[in-house]
Amino acid sequence: QVQLVESGGGLVQAGGSLRLSCAASGRTISTYAMGWFRQAPGKEREFVATISASGGNTYYADSVKGRFTISRDNAKNTVYLQMNSLKPEDTAVYLCAGRFIRSGATRQRDYDYWGQGTQVTVSS
Repeated sequence: QVQLVESGGGLVQAGGSLRLSCAASGRTISTYAMGWFRQAPGKEREFVATISASGGNTYYADSVKGRFTISRDNAKNTVYLQMNSLKPEDTAVYLCAGRFIRSGATRQRDYDYWGQGTQVTVSS
């Protein structure tokens, strides 16, 4: 069993930055790909970013490319999402997810375990 706990969300003005963290416990995630998703009120959950087990490969949704950066510190069993130039449309609950495979993925169904999420609110 792997437990994921997200943190770092909050209220920020448009143009600002936040760094989300996803801390894993229960077992090491160093051999597993990880991802971030988000869900805004009244909308479906959508893919944000994914990173391979080694951290050498990343992939982003077009809506966040160039503004968000996913990274990981396997020694700390933690994944991060650095979010810059935030926009009001980035407002959502951000969820961390992991899969028992080394390569990343963009589909929710490809992930095996999920965190509870952290709220990010961007004011205009």
